[in-house]
Amino acid sequence: MDASFPRVGTLPSGPLDAITDVGAIRVGHCTLDRGDVHTGVTVVIPNDDPLLKKPLAASCVFNGFGKSVGLMQLNELGCLETPLALTNTFSVGAVAAAQIRAAVAAHPEVGREWSTVNPLVLECNDGYLNDIQALAVNAEHYRAACAAASREFAQGSVGAGRGMSCFHLKGGIGSASRVVDCGGTPFTVGALVLSNFGKAEHCLLAGTPVGALLRERLDRMDAEAAALAAAPEKGSIIMLLATDAPLDVLQLGRLARRAGNGLARTGSIYGHGSGDVAIAFSASQHLPFPSNEAVPLLHAPDGWMDALFQAAAEATEQAVFKALFLAEPFVGRDGHRRPSIREVLPEWRDIARRKPCAS
Repeated sequence: MDASFPRVGTLPSGPLDAITDVGAIRVGHCTLDRGDVHTGVTVVIPNDDPLLKKPLAASCVFNGFGKSVGLMQLNELGCLETPLALTNTFSVGAVAAAQIRAAVAAHPEVGREWSTVNPLVLECNDGYLNDIQALAVNAEHYRAACAAASREFAQGSVGAGRGMSCFHLKGGIGSASRVVDCGGTPFTVGALVLSNFGKAEHCLLAGTPVGALLRERLDRMDAEAAALAAAPEKGSIIMLLATDAPLDVLQLGRLARRAGNGLARTGSIYGHGSGDVAIAFSASQHLPFPSNEAVPLLHAPDGWMDALFQAAAEATEQAVFKALFLAEPFVGRDGHRRPSIREVLPEWRDIARRKPCAS
């Protein structure tokens, strides 16, 4: 078990235990941290030019309390055209405009000789810790996140995850991967989450219910923490899955739905006010553009899917816990505070091993 976070599931991880174990994927952040502004942008770049090599993709909306851009065309055409961008709720428009500008700068034909580009921006509300009304995110921050993209990247309270909360604790960005054998060939499923969901009382840690203990300790900390823990669920999570298995769009949609299995294993009930969205995309199959020729695409044997479903569930669950355990205690807008899970549950290692603990 890693010294920093509990490991969940039984499948092996890729070498980085991150979504960047898949194909040529890179991840970059731009973090804003000044005054009451605690937010940012995170990008997942699937290949060197997703407009010319459009990765196959599909999405699943578990609960639709969200303000994302680009999902309608993604589901209609079954592919990506830009990097996947994550940010706060009020910054979706600014980041979408930045994606369009970047596509036009790279390809002046966009919107003229070619069709328009489909920006893809997904969001969670970080307004408790961040002054979301400041509308601080702009095109410069999207460009900076893209420029910083690499295979190794920070997790926790960084990029879009800077101001996010999870189970009334500090949340943020988390990523993991799992490797499975399909017909004698190893394939990887990688996950990256923007984790901003959940009521403390529902939390499961590596399958062990810790919600009552979390709620008790939050109640002890201060009246504000107790009031927040009693409030209705109003969080969200974005779950991105990538795989190098040769899945078609239908199979990617099925894979995206299994991110919900991993989310449920953390204790989420997909609350009324929660925006819970998953996207699964391919690192091995894409649609070339522009092209007027038929493109041969593979359909993986159905017998492979159970193993890939397990990988998706385990990687998603693991990514959520990495977001929690790699985040630091945080004081944000107007002195609002979120403790880390390590601060509230210092005996987490014993809990993850299913050992009883005292409050």
